[in-house]
Amino acid sequence: MFAISAKNLTKSYDGRTFALNDLSLDIPQGGVFGFLGPNGAGKTTTVKLLTGLLKPTKGECRVLDLAPEKNPCEVHRLCGVMTETARMYGQLTGMQNLVFFAQAFGMSKEACNQRGAELLKELDLWDARDKKLSAYSTGMEQRLSLARALINRPQVLFLDEPTSGLDPESAQAVNALITALAKNTGTTVFLCTHQLRYAQDICSNYGIIEKGSLLAAGDLPTLCKNIGLQIKAGFRLTEGDTLEGFTADNGWWQTEVKTEQDMPQLLKKIIESGHDVFEARLVKPTLEDVYFGYVERQGVLQ
Repeated sequence: MFAISAKNLTKSYDGRTFALNDLSLDIPQGGVFGFLGPNGAGKTTTVKLLTGLLKPTKGECRVLDLAPEKNPCEVHRLCGVMTETARMYGQLTGMQNLVFFAQAFGMSKEACNQRGAELLKELDLWDARDKKLSAYSTGMEQRLSLARALINRPQVLFLDEPTSGLDPESAQAVNALITALAKNTGTTVFLCTHQLRYAQDICSNYGIIEKGSLLAAGDLPTLCKNIGLQIKAGFRLTEGDTLEGFTADNGWWQTEVKTEQDMPQLLKKIIESGHDVFEARLVKPTLEDVYFGYVERQGVLQ
């Protein structure tokens, strides 16, 4: 069973243009899936469809083998959702907000207080537990929103830019929590973001969406292979020395290699052929390289 699956999932708000067009996707249980695209690409619409807040124009989706359109309450019982539009109650304290939402999941008063305290401490909000939400900073409110999404120990967690507005230390704490959830509890995290370097640090698999259409999905090596990006081996030699068959790039001689394991043998071959190698490096394609490769290819095809 996949944690999340979609088949030809489509949504149009006006019957003419498509916010989401023919999305097909299977996400296994566990791990952090990065759903990448600019604002307006269709990320939020996808989350709303997967959580039963919207009905698809056509196609279907399932979360933990449940159809959100038919079983929205059951899907919400098993999932956590943190979006930019998810708001809590400004007149309640941080702890009161968490207890309120925990009670909505049917948790006992003791369990509400215990879980609330646990999350407030983990997200460095314990000292602000008795302050009203209206007195929270943007970063504090963002962390409390994450705590609310985690209150029911969800099996699938939907996050929309969870580190937006956070200082580096808070962002690091949130990232560590997300990574631990996926690794230690088997929670599947569906992370919507346009921050590519951040996504590369935290995600194990990716989907690239542009103008409502899914351009590609998979782990980084698979995406690199499919778009034709390879690892490059680079060598810095004695000034004036050259390597036949290699490309010169700002003082480095580079060539493509299939895997990292090719590097030692290549280096040995260069040295044995009489070249002095002062420095060697592997240059791997980044998620940013991959993302813009797919976007540019889509633009050419259109």
